[in-house]
Amino acid sequence: MRADAKRNYERLVEVAREVFREQGYDASLDEVAKRAGVGPGTLYRHFPRREHLLDAVMQGWADRVDEAVAASLADEGGPRDLLLHWFEEYVALISMHKGGPAKITSAMGDPASPISTKCDVLRSAGDRVLERLRGQDALRNGVDATQVARLVGGVATVADDGGLGPSDVRRLLEVVADGLLR
Repeated sequence: MRADAKRNYERLVEVAREVFREQGYDASLDEVAKRAGVGPGTLYRHFPRREHLLDAVMQGWADRVDEAVAASLADEGGPRDLLLHWFEEYVALISMHKGGPAKITSAMGDPASPISTKCDVLRSAGDRVLERLRGQDALRNGVDATQVARLVGGVATVADDGGLGPSDVRRLLEVVADGLLR
């Protein structure tokens, strides 16, 4: 990639991160291009679909997932505490941008999605938590990491769309956790 093209790419990702944080993932891509000081054609050459730009924006975020799951696994409470800690971390991770929970949750388990690699990072992290709980014989049989991610993502989507506060989200996550544990 030429130096000017690389600068444009990096600038578009940086500006998209800001715009998505302010306006959500459905924000105007023309607005992103305008703020980045490039034309729409430049944006679409680098990112033919919105999901490709979203994937680029989320790259640094994937590192935070590893940190979050490590923090959850370090929790010295019981199985319920571990699960709730991970769920709250998960909701925070996918809720960094308005509209994020719905986009990520709908892409979960879809290998054709441009953000499937990011979803795999989340699913794998969640699977680490579930494996710990299976090892403690604390988890119901048949619980699948993708299903759990979709379920918790649904709670995050409702919170995102409805403006629910942390205490309301916590109560919903407690119901989910109680349903998954023996």
